[in-house]
Amino acid sequence: MEILETLYEELVGFFGITQAWEILKSGNYEVLRTYEGITSFIIPIIPLLVFLELILGLAYKKPQTRVYKVNFLIYVFNRFVGRFIAIAVVTLCIGWFQPLALFQTSPTWYWFIYAYIIWEFGHFIYHYLGHKVRLFWCLHSTHHAPEDMNLSVTYAHFFLEAPYADTIRTTICILAGVQPEMLFVIMFIDGTYGAFIHVGENVMKKANFGFLGKYILTPSHHRVHHAKNPLYMDTNFCNLLNIWDRAFGTYQEEKEYEKIRYGITREMDSGNFMDVYFGEFVALGKDIWNAPGIKNKLMYVIMPPGWNHTGAHMTSKVVRSEYFNTQKAKDKAAA
Repeated sequence: MEILETLYEELVGFFGITQAWEILKSGNYEVLRTYEGITSFIIPIIPLLVFLELILGLAYKKPQTRVYKVNFLIYVFNRFVGRFIAIAVVTLCIGWFQPLALFQTSPTWYWFIYAYIIWEFGHFIYHYLGHKVRLFWCLHSTHHAPEDMNLSVTYAHFFLEAPYADTIRTTICILAGVQPEMLFVIMFIDGTYGAFIHVGENVMKKANFGFLGKYILTPSHHRVHHAKNPLYMDTNFCNLLNIWDRAFGTYQEEKEYEKIRYGITREMDSGNFMDVYFGEFVALGKDIWNAPGIKNKLMYVIMPPGWNHTGAHMTSKVVRSEYFNTQKAKDKAAA
């Protein structure tokens, strides 16, 4: 019975319906005027959409079972291993860095816009480093391993990635004067929308949102980010506002002539939990072991994925450059 009760509690916890169910049972809808009341009905949306995606996948005979299986195992593993680490990191960063802020914001709409832009900058920095520093890529690669896109991918993260990400994002925001209360609201919006942009084609086919796609990052943009095509590699690092991708030249729209191929460039078994979760650490360990000298060993840790001590680099920058040079040569030949 205890096992069944635990499974029931975990299922309810996954769908996040406890608070919403209590409100419905009590009939006290006044609570919907509060932050807690509103979020209690927003939190279940993504898990329910995950379930809907799976049902539609079965109906369309596109169940993507390998992706769902591994992502479910990752969710369960992270649930028990890294449950409270990110919360502790955020709390510590607020305590350490708030006294160092040059100024403090106030709870007004214009400061909220400022705070969100700063948050997106912090997100861009963390995300960019996650692709450009090999050690951080080991943390982030689990999220890019699935070879299909659906909402379950939002649960595919190495358990230490959230603490690493929140250390950078929280520190930048707090030092820039963002109030903790405002930060928590932004984190909720960011987490909810950040999950939604992983929606698969079973639910939303094009997902470029028309003219809105010029100002916000859409599921189409994020599908591009998860692609391993040379045209798409290491682009669209933002989460909701694509302002920093445009500012730093990493913005890329989905092209009809370039069908997205999901996954990472390393050969791997995307249906194997151990390979998805620890494979990049194993690959990094092998490179460090085989590298001559301390300097080369260190370079493998801090340089981008694809860097090689022999000079035969296959970083995303090199791969993209070769791709564009090939395209230019083809266009010149055609002309």
